[in-house]
Amino acid sequence: MIKQKLVLRFPPALVEQPVIYHLVKDYDLMVNILRADINPKKEGRLMLELSGSEANFRQALDWLQEQGLRVMNLKQQITWVEERCTHCGACSVICPSGALALTRPEMKVSFDASKCVICELCLRACPARAMETLLDEVK
Repeated sequence: MIKQKLVLRFPPALVEQPVIYHLVKDYDLMVNILRADINPKKEGRLMLELSGSEANFRQALDWLQEQGLRVMNLKQQITWVEERCTHCGACSVICPSGALALTRPEMKVSFDASKCVICELCLRACPARAMETLLDEVK
């Protein structure tokens, strides 16, 4: 049994295709969608966790790439680069899961990665760019 977090990038021509259906039906994988969005150019991004047998997982990855999707590993959800952080608290205000918190009276930001839901709101909110998402191409 394998369980892995991935990011799928969809070109505009594939955004409306039933990819999740095929992963479940054809490859017998369990799919947990963590986040999905389509930008104004109709390019899609889907963060998900796939689990199932190793053979089915590998076949599904091959199929995804044959369809023209870019498949990347989500090594870690979101990382906090504390050295860059100015502890302004902008990220903690916008974080829906409480993964980022501002402690008072110290006025220090803390990050609990186990609570992170990869919404990426902190990436846009942080003026110091102390929040990052780590991705790695699947070979």
